[in-house]
Amino acid sequence: MTALFGDLEETLPEGAALFRNRLSLAEQRAILDDVEKIIAEAPLFRPQMPTGPTMINSLTNCGPLGWISDRRGYRYEPTHPATGRPWPPIPQAVLDCANSLTRQAGLGDYAPDACLVNRYEASGKLSLHRDYDEADFKWPIISFSFGNDAVFLLGGMKRQDPTASMTLHSGDILVLGGPSRLRYHGVRRIRPGTSPSEHAVLPEGGRINLTLRRAR
Repeated sequence: MTALFGDLEETLPEGAALFRNRLSLAEQRAILDDVEKIIAEAPLFRPQMPTGPTMINSLTNCGPLGWISDRRGYRYEPTHPATGRPWPPIPQAVLDCANSLTRQAGLGDYAPDACLVNRYEASGKLSLHRDYDEADFKWPIISFSFGNDAVFLLGGMKRQDPTASMTLHSGDILVLGGPSRLRYHGVRRIRPGTSPSEHAVLPEGGRINLTLRRAR
């Protein structure tokens, strides 16, 4: 199968791309320094799902809009649900990297308006889902991995479709765009002890993931 993006180590469905070791250790540490500042300004929280239970992973956001969930449903809001303050800006290094990838794919500048910061503990996981709360599916989802390895699942357009698994390492960037923009995906488990370096913001045995979206 083909991909919209080049420079890949793995064969993925059209529109999906995995950039191995796209970020050096120095670049990872610099971005994690920015994440530490984001969390200090916009504290992590565990959203409530519309069905009632609280999510297993904690999260926060940066950018003009932030993804939240509660009894009212999944949506994007301009302010933190606890502090009422606007979300911090997306780190420039993250924006520059994302724009480089979208320009390479012929999509032009990305200009994401939301960046979800997901914090996985060692026991963290993420059920199969697809990102469909955004207004325009032209723009890809771009995901940055930091910390311990994650066993990532990539499925089809229906929840019951078969899934394939791949390991996401710290410094990898995964893109889901084009025909793969609405594929179901998730995280089966985290592999503690696999992180290439330590950082104060990384949970013990866990992982941080930044997911860029164009929400509006």
